[in-house]
Amino acid sequence: MMTLAKGRTGIPPWMSPPSIWVRAVKAIVIVLIVITMIYPLVYVIAMSFAAPSQARAGVVFPTEFSLDAYRAIFNGGTVTQGLLNSLFITVVGTLLSLAATSMLAWGLARTRQVPGAKAVLIMVLATMFFGAGIIPNFMLIKYLGLLDSTWSLIIPGLISAFNMIVIRNFFQGLPEELIEAARIDGAGEWRIFLQIVLPLSKPVLAVMGLFYAVGYWNTYFNALLYINDAEKWPIQVVLQQYVLAGVAIPGAVVSPDQPPPPGVTLQMAVIVLATLPILIVYPFLQRYFTSGVLTGAIKG
Repeated sequence: MMTLAKGRTGIPPWMSPPSIWVRAVKAIVIVLIVITMIYPLVYVIAMSFAAPSQARAGVVFPTEFSLDAYRAIFNGGTVTQGLLNSLFITVVGTLLSLAATSMLAWGLARTRQVPGAKAVLIMVLATMFFGAGIIPNFMLIKYLGLLDSTWSLIIPGLISAFNMIVIRNFFQGLPEELIEAARIDGAGEWRIFLQIVLPLSKPVLAVMGLFYAVGYWNTYFNALLYINDAEKWPIQVVLQQYVLAGVAIPGAVVSPDQPPPPGVTLQMAVIVLATLPILIVYPFLQRYFTSGVLTGAIKG
């Protein structure tokens, strides 16, 4: 009978602790990866605050800082309007999506009590594998009268099939005895859903809410297709127009008697403003990730 090769310590080589040189190489690689990932973020933030003289000189990392880029952006109003548009789309879209998704998930979690629930579940799952395509979606939005409307960025993606499945699995894991006890006490379906099910589902709702919020905040392609009015552009389209395409931000000046800030500082400031809201919200919801995603995604 073959025996596994063992080292001097009597344990297989892959189970023995690595040598100090191996650990040193791993540490160096991890540090290099961290620097590679953090440096672009630090550079963008630093250049957004760079003084005009240093930005025009093309320094690698500024040592003199100014708020001129942010003053110019907020004076122009275009970026501010884009932020407000994205804020409306994100807040309203997330709330409506959570409401619609949780109600559908609750109905589909009770396949024995709801007639036709399995057929509806199959249709929802089919949307994960088959899509209508760009042209049929555009025609649908046009016939619904949603072209050039902010609602065209909310209604088509109101329910995500994946998010609905996760919430449904979470609902199915709730104690059935608790639901039956509430029903015996005279509670109706809406009262059970609003006062029992939703309070117990805060972890999964928080995670799915973050998923929806990130998706709505990063809305870009649909906005290019459905929105022609620049006043209704979300911040991601503004970011593309004034950063990637290099179009000058209209009215972006600190004051009439001063030249506008360098384009690179304006571009970096727009990137910071477009990224900041998600960076602020994420830490508050991070603690829900393990309990929310794993409990909702695993059914056993």
